[in-house]
Amino acid sequence: MDHWWVVCVITTMVLLAPIIILGRKRRLRTKAGNRTHLPLGTLGWPFIGETLEFISCAYTARPESFMDKRRVKYGKVFKSHIFGSPTIVSTDAEVSRFVLQSDAKVFVPSYPRSLTELMGKSSILLINGSLQRRVHGLIGAFFKSPSLKTQITQDMQKYVQESMESWEDDQLVYLQDQTKNIAFQILVKALISLDPGEEMEFLKHQFQEFIAGLMSLPINLPGTRLYKSLKAKKRMVKLVHKIIQERRTNNMARAPRDVLDVLLNDASEQLTDDLLSDNMIDLMIPGEDSVPVLMTLAVKFLSDCPLALQHLMEENMKLKRRKHELEEPLCWGDYMSLTFTQNVITETLRMGNIIIGIMRKAMKDVNIKGYMIPKGWCVFTYFRSVHLDEQLYEEPYKFNPWRWQETDMGTSNFTPFGGGQRLCPGLDLARLETCIFLHHFVTQFSWEAEEDSIVNFPTVRMKRRMPIRVKRRWDPPFPSASL
Repeated sequence: MDHWWVVCVITTMVLLAPIIILGRKRRLRTKAGNRTHLPLGTLGWPFIGETLEFISCAYTARPESFMDKRRVKYGKVFKSHIFGSPTIVSTDAEVSRFVLQSDAKVFVPSYPRSLTELMGKSSILLINGSLQRRVHGLIGAFFKSPSLKTQITQDMQKYVQESMESWEDDQLVYLQDQTKNIAFQILVKALISLDPGEEMEFLKHQFQEFIAGLMSLPINLPGTRLYKSLKAKKRMVKLVHKIIQERRTNNMARAPRDVLDVLLNDASEQLTDDLLSDNMIDLMIPGEDSVPVLMTLAVKFLSDCPLALQHLMEENMKLKRRKHELEEPLCWGDYMSLTFTQNVITETLRMGNIIIGIMRKAMKDVNIKGYMIPKGWCVFTYFRSVHLDEQLYEEPYKFNPWRWQETDMGTSNFTPFGGGQRLCPGLDLARLETCIFLHHFVTQFSWEAEEDSIVNFPTVRMKRRMPIRVKRRWDPPFPSASL
């Protein structure tokens, strides 16, 4: 698989060589005065730049080694040439914050061609200006609403319990598969109110086909990965279109029960059915990718740190007993009150770096902290290097949830969900879902984790899907108060 990816990259570079040559000449025609302000660095080999070395490092246990080597030589901000474009790489927290906070007049999203084709021009990841702010604001406000948090809490508890009830003592459970199944159902319910059943299974199958093409060769011919993924998206769009038409036909005045209702209730003519369908599908990605991986990595790191696991289990057992004595169900506020559990999630985000960084394209010449970013160049803000910087975090490669008792999360040194106008709108829900999963998992089971390793490219995941052998702790002396 790793060799296949390298072959894909080389093939892509060869196919794009004429475009790259012309684009490179145009972009490098900067004024002599500006050229002197470019960060130090090298553009690497003709056509392919430093892409192969970047990918080679990305598959190792320490993908940031590509950045570390250049940081020592050139500084925290340097120039390179990766994925077909001259690029300014930032491992400097302040520079990255400036890029994240800038609007579309300065920087716009820049993604591989296969991803942009699959997402579509109306995707929230690609649109800019007032439309992006409108869609992002509507979704973000709903994700923060008490009604959704109540619904998510109830649904998450239900799906987690249903999944865990089938686990037998000494059973080998592939945790990454289990968390994907749970998180995907939760997010789809929040987006379009689809319950488990035939349509959910159809959507899940098509979505897996769709997401497989996000980092593929940009060739849309029958039989190619991109072609298959685009076909899968069309089938999903058809299903979402049907749901949209049913709601427009019913035209029921009611409080929004999901994200689709929120967007349908908006009076803006810009929110077309195609835009709604594309974004409902794009917003499912965290349910298949980032949130399940967050849950899985939390268990991985806890497995390697018995002291943290013991502390977390005691905190959660204390809450479970207290809610039983009060004869009250667990609610959103209860989960968010689990201070150490939240610190475990925060430390998992820092070390796991599920989103390693973002790429933007400069719309004009930009000066940041004395560095020149020429118009047309890409900027790669590499979060992983910041999160693992020993100048910012003591023993950065050590899983230490206790560090967050005194460390402020609201700084530019910690950006696991991005920042600025494109800050992930579902960040609170990701934390909530992970907290609920950990609570039920650690209060019901002990486990032994089999040997596994983290793969960091093209997305973060466990190589063997995190196999664990579970054992129920005991039959609880009281019925679950959370259901």
